[in-house]
Amino acid sequence: MARGGFFLWKEGLSRVKRVSESISNQQPELDRNVQRSARRNVIVYAGARVLLVVVLTLIIQGLAWLISSPVPLVMSAMLALVVAFPLSMLIFDSLRINATRAVGQWDAQRRAHRAWVQQELADR
Repeated sequence: MARGGFFLWKEGLSRVKRVSESISNQQPELDRNVQRSARRNVIVYAGARVLLVVVLTLIIQGLAWLISSPVPLVMSAMLALVVAFPLSMLIFDSLRINATRAVGQWDAQRRAHRAWVQQELADR
């Protein structure tokens, strides 16, 4: 089973501590590819979740049509939203983990850069 979000967050914090302990006078390099990867992974995961809500809404509306029981679209969408929230965490597990990992790496770089800036300002 894949590691959960808490452990990825904790791993990111340990990276920040290691990076902040090894801060020197050299500016840490911000990798734009990490930022792009984080944004792309978050957008893919969010898009998959939205698509799941739309598909579930259509399924609920189709079932209501088959049994000749009119259900307002808003009610179908609300039910689909409630069902899709936990279901998406199970179905899109790898997308969620990729997004969490990429955001953690981006955050670690950002924190290292921020610590370097604070150190530079403190030295003045």
